[in-house]
Amino acid sequence: MFRRLLAAHAALLLLAACATTGGRQAAAPVTVGIIAINDFHGSLEPPKASVAAPDGKGGTVQVPAGGAAWLASAVRQLQGKYAHHVTVAAGDLISASQFASSLFLDEPAVGVMNRIGLEYSAVGNHEFDRGSAELLRMQHGGCAKHTARQPCRIERFGGARYRYLAASTTTRDGKTLFPATGIKRFGSGRNRVSLGIIGLTLRGTPTLVSPAGVEGLTFGDEAEAINAAVARLKGRGVDAIAVLIHQGGRTADPQDPDGCNALSGDILPILARLDARVDVVVSGHTHWAYVCDYGRIDPARPMLLTSAGLYGKLVTDISLQIDPASHRVVAKRADNVIVQSGAYGAVANSALFPTVAPDPAVAGYVQRYADAASAEALRPAGHLAAPASDGALGNLIADAQLAATKTAGAQIALTNPFGIRADLSPAADGALTFGDLFKVQPFDNPLLTQTMTGAELKAALEQGFDDTGPVQALAPSAGFAYRFDRSRPSGDRIVAITLDGAPLDPSANYRVTTNLFLAMGGDSFRGFARRREAATGMVDAAALEDWLKSDPPRTAPQEVRVVEAKP
Repeated sequence: MFRRLLAAHAALLLLAACATTGGRQAAAPVTVGIIAINDFHGSLEPPKASVAAPDGKGGTVQVPAGGAAWLASAVRQLQGKYAHHVTVAAGDLISASQFASSLFLDEPAVGVMNRIGLEYSAVGNHEFDRGSAELLRMQHGGCAKHTARQPCRIERFGGARYRYLAASTTTRDGKTLFPATGIKRFGSGRNRVSLGIIGLTLRGTPTLVSPAGVEGLTFGDEAEAINAAVARLKGRGVDAIAVLIHQGGRTADPQDPDGCNALSGDILPILARLDARVDVVVSGHTHWAYVCDYGRIDPARPMLLTSAGLYGKLVTDISLQIDPASHRVVAKRADNVIVQSGAYGAVANSALFPTVAPDPAVAGYVQRYADAASAEALRPAGHLAAPASDGALGNLIADAQLAATKTAGAQIALTNPFGIRADLSPAADGALTFGDLFKVQPFDNPLLTQTMTGAELKAALEQGFDDTGPVQALAPSAGFAYRFDRSRPSGDRIVAITLDGAPLDPSANYRVTTNLFLAMGGDSFRGFARRREAATGMVDAAALEDWLKSDPPRTAPQEVRVVEAKP
């Protein structure tokens, strides 16, 4: 564990401990511990990943970390440290998950969170991946079927015992999808204090999930929702306020999980507008780890900003000292605790950081789901001559989707790199399992082939380079290529498109295959939402499996199909 004291008001704490009021000694400040995680993504088993941490000698050491059973033990240790505590999360606990969780609709990920004592979580964008109806099932339980996969395959699903919070997500009737806030009270008498908790996701969620899954929902301004909730909570007499938000930042030093050097990212414009009565902001989404004294950036807002990275490799230990007489926080600090688990590969355990023993009950629960998933995960699913990543993997997937939809007349296939979640790494003999493929494409996205004119297709491709969202060059199938120039005006940055060497005809019709996520306008590619003369096909992972069952084994295409024009 590494420690960084962030106590701008430490002197006030000392004064509060010995102050008297009307001849009566004032109550001492009450310590409240907040144990926080984010972006767990159904990481039931150790993810074979590490945390880079300072080694105390000016360098860094890689520490093996993660795994639900180890996370449970680390959280319990921190819960035991505080007489008063609350365990919270900043979203993306589910989806884009390990195979053993995703195969069972992330029911075991929710089960793990129940077992570690999670009490509140913000709703992240990935919570909406399977649609709002399925998210409501995650909260309330039951076996209603909202997806292609069958729920409750291992046991009846009881739902989350923790409370999802969604302060900025409203339904058609203007009510929030989940409560905006929660309140937890600690102590009694003169020592009674309360913590108000606000939870919400990022405003851009509709651009990151299938539009059909969030139909009828509005994702409002984050700072406005937080500030309105702060006013309501203060009106109810809460002493301290914590925000759980699925939005985050990055720092200049990824090797220091407690660092805050050169903080940047979409969280900053939100923080700059927050009510100064917010005491701590637990963030996520960027998968970055940091602990920031935001008061050094903006003295008018002396709040803590934290993030615990991803996959349960870290837990943030936050301590608030609350004065019950003045009803405010007089000191605060936070640090990220490494969840050191077992060694793997060349990454050995480090004596510089504590190792926790896996919680046996959680380990047994995880093993039950891992065993149930193993038969399908280990099923042979083709061969690949060499590992594939980045552009070559995008090419391979697009080629597979074109081949799978030829019967629907497909001439072009396009896939979104943001939906490719891992490299594709075959065994030494080139063999692949379905579990390998599922890591790459874990969303069970059906393919859809539709008719588009050349002009419509160009307009859709332009949306990957416009000024309203992140840059994303869709990976095309063999024979299709395009060139873009980001120095040109938005909407006119695609400067050349060819199919089989010939320029694309703006007025001609073409049959274009994408996954359903893109076809519904996902990732801000609204131009694909036309769905004219559409035909649906197999899911993406199945298309890739069919393509890889070839003899001899395929090689990921290395040619560059998307080119950026240079000045």
